Amino acid sequence: MPEKFDPETTEEVRAIVADALASKTPLEIAGTGSKRAIGRAVDLKYVLSTARLSGVSLYEPDELVLRAGPGTPMNQIQLQLDQHGQMLAFEPPDYGPLLGGAAGEGTIGGIVAGNLGGPRRIKAGAARDHFLGVEAVSGRGEVFKSGGRVVKNVTGYDLCKLMAGSWGTLGVMTQVTVKVLPAPEKTRTVLISCADAGTAIDAMTRALSSPHDVSAAAWMPAPAAARSGISYVAAAHTALAAVRVEGIGSSVDARCDALRDELSEFGEIEELHTHNSLKLWSEIRDVRLLGGGLHAVANSGDDAIWRISVPPAEALGLLGWLHAGLEMDAFLDWGGGLIWARVTGMVDAGSYVIRRAMVSTGGHALLVRARDDQRAVEPVFHPETAGVERLTRNIKEAFDPERILNPGRMFDGI
Repeated sequence: MPEKFDPETTEEVRAIVADALASKTPLEIAGTGSKRAIGRAVDLKYVLSTARLSGVSLYEPDELVLRAGPGTPMNQIQLQLDQHGQMLAFEPPDYGPLLGGAAGEGTIGGIVAGNLGGPRRIKAGAARDHFLGVEAVSGRGEVFKSGGRVVKNVTGYDLCKLMAGSWGTLGVMTQVTVKVLPAPEKTRTVLISCADAGTAIDAMTRALSSPHDVSAAAWMPAPAAARSGISYVAAAHTALAAVRVEGIGSSVDARCDALRDELSEFGEIEELHTHNSLKLWSEIRDVRLLGGGLHAVANSGDDAIWRISVPPAEALGLLGWLHAGLEMDAFLDWGGGLIWARVTGMVDAGSYVIRRAMVSTGGHALLVRARDDQRAVEPVFHPETAGVERLTRNIKEAFDPERILNPGRMFDGI
């Protein structure tokens, strides 16, 4: 059982990291541990938890800015935002159940460290694009700050962009500042019966190219749709493309009507209103449509989840390639630019087939969920090109020269 440190202040974090640096003792950096299963297992004697670096220290709804400790639960942040009709526009996902944990255990620090985003990413970007400022302790035992409370105050080196997606390998965040935006008044979803992926991608491309300000577009094959908790979707017994519009009520109604007319040539049209729309997009965001679970993985040892990002024009061909080489369930998000896949029956979790396919498509793939022994030998994060790898190692050297922060979680020696 590793020894756990639970600092409550930046100075306590600095002291812990400084002591670890002096003794060259590596530390696992974690929050509540809800995303510990992403990346290679970091089996170390000491864990530095940011869970007690919690609480919203600044929230100015009129200025659209919020600052909080990295251990602040997303549920707490969402509650405060809801009271003011605001949101985190990048739609942070909750992967707790996907990774074998409980829902609602994630923190703002984990979301930022993973640079995660949901279906609205095609319009709003990911966490990095809304990350305004950070206070952190580097692997050198030094406190540093970057960014500000508004975008125009971010001058010099924007270190926030490096921290987002670094998975705790560059520094221990002690405060994060993010941009918030008004939540939509109304949300509608146009559903199109699209039996095959090609038709669905054409329909989603048409919708995203239209002037109707679509904020999300996804395709659910019949098995994925059948797992939805929305009665109409589950009972449709067919594959469905989903196109979301949101905003002011009258505008949403007009845009939804226009999309229904414009997309009718692709298949039968139905519509979900706000309540069911929000539920459907949370299912897509949190990857609840693939079935299976971590308990099943532990018992059968043959279930892995992949997050595959590709140019939408390559999605159809890639799906065909993957289905030919793997036993796989999948659905599409980001208008075809993101494939969520559940691979079964493969000793290597499907890594050989998927990594090979990425060479020709120009995409990248993250092994989100797999057994520990698979994560130990297969690349979890997408292998970097030689030039990018040199840059990554140089950045690691600058922030953490002794490799004491989450060593090896992303890549060997990083």
